[in-house]
Amino acid sequence: MNFLKYVTYAAAGILFLSSCNKNSNPTSARPGDTSTKTGLAYNEEEGFQVADYEALQEGPGLIFIEGGRTTLGSSEEDVAMTRDNIERTVTVASFFMDETEVANIHWLEYLMYIKRDSSEEFYRSALPDTTVWEKELSFNDPYKQYYLRYPGFRYYPVVGVSWEQANDYCLWRTAKVNENLAQNGGSNGGGLRGLFGRRKRGAAETPAEGGGASIESGLRLPNYRLPTEAEWEYAAQAMIGTQLDEDENQANRRIYPWDGHQLRNPYGKKQGQFLANFKRGRGDYAGIAGSLNDGAMITEYIYAYPPNDFGLYNMAGNVNEWVVDVYRPLSFQDVEDLNPVRHKGGFSDPATDYASGPEGGFQSLITDEVRVYKGGSWKDVAYWLVPGTRRFMTQDSATATIGFRCAMINTGSNR
Repeated sequence: MNFLKYVTYAAAGILFLSSCNKNSNPTSARPGDTSTKTGLAYNEEEGFQVADYEALQEGPGLIFIEGGRTTLGSSEEDVAMTRDNIERTVTVASFFMDETEVANIHWLEYLMYIKRDSSEEFYRSALPDTTVWEKELSFNDPYKQYYLRYPGFRYYPVVGVSWEQANDYCLWRTAKVNENLAQNGGSNGGGLRGLFGRRKRGAAETPAEGGGASIESGLRLPNYRLPTEAEWEYAAQAMIGTQLDEDENQANRRIYPWDGHQLRNPYGKKQGQFLANFKRGRGDYAGIAGSLNDGAMITEYIYAYPPNDFGLYNMAGNVNEWVVDVYRPLSFQDVEDLNPVRHKGGFSDPATDYASGPEGGFQSLITDEVRVYKGGSWKDVAYWLVPGTRRFMTQDSATATIGFRCAMINTGSNR
């Protein structure tokens, strides 16, 4: 009996030691005291310095989007006859995306800080174009004065911002969030003065140059940025909700960011209500008084309508959203099939091919300064709610139908 007990204890000890050995491999959070390749000690006076590291919390406002394989492209009939987003299989790496569109209150916060910390010239360049509401034959004039600043519109999506302005906001947000993290951690965050004080749009300056912790310290979040077109489309599809258990099959291909082919909620107390804010037809923006359906003549509260299966609100309707990509009609066949993007229009598909310059007589609007926007808006019919549809506009232009949300890379794992 004693012998058996001894054998049992011995076996348990071996299993315990095996378990310990298995878990002793170095990780980002536990790199050990010496290099596994050179044997040299870390953190000696003249040695390689390896900072303590614990994964930071997710950036404010972000939702984790688990990456994977998907089919991008329009699944609807190409009524616009553009043939610029043919279906193809790609893989998108895991990333983070804003739960909602950036709202008026967020932009006013931004304006307050840059007015205090930056040049007057830059502050003025960050002001949204409120004249986007003006129409010669439409009485939208009150929105020009009230939409951005009146408290009742605080959590409505900011509009009248160009692609360039949206990128500037991403830079500022990165610096401000990391400054706040550094201050809460008891270290000197460096501050934002100088980040935008002398900055001119289009300069190569990055938030890291504005002060704060280094990338190697692990004490700063990666950059907030506009999502790529592939990321945006993948997040809008939210096909994770159609995944069958224990295999790689998906139950269906979604037309919209929700199940089914309909635009109305088929379930519960809100049965029959529209699932997005869009234009139902000529002159019909919200339904009939007394029984309003989507209830939004223009934009709507950023948390209105049910979120998709990733937890993202208004990935169809409300406002279109800027993405990183330069527009080209043949991007679907040019770009890579892992994390596809077109940063520079001139690469493999130069703008001169489109006769867009004076010598070509401006036969095309396609240049290296036009950017893609996605998602459909309060002023668009349902066709544009399909994630695969795409349109473009010059990066310094703005309308009352385009806003944006930010994204961020996921570091260290696919979890």
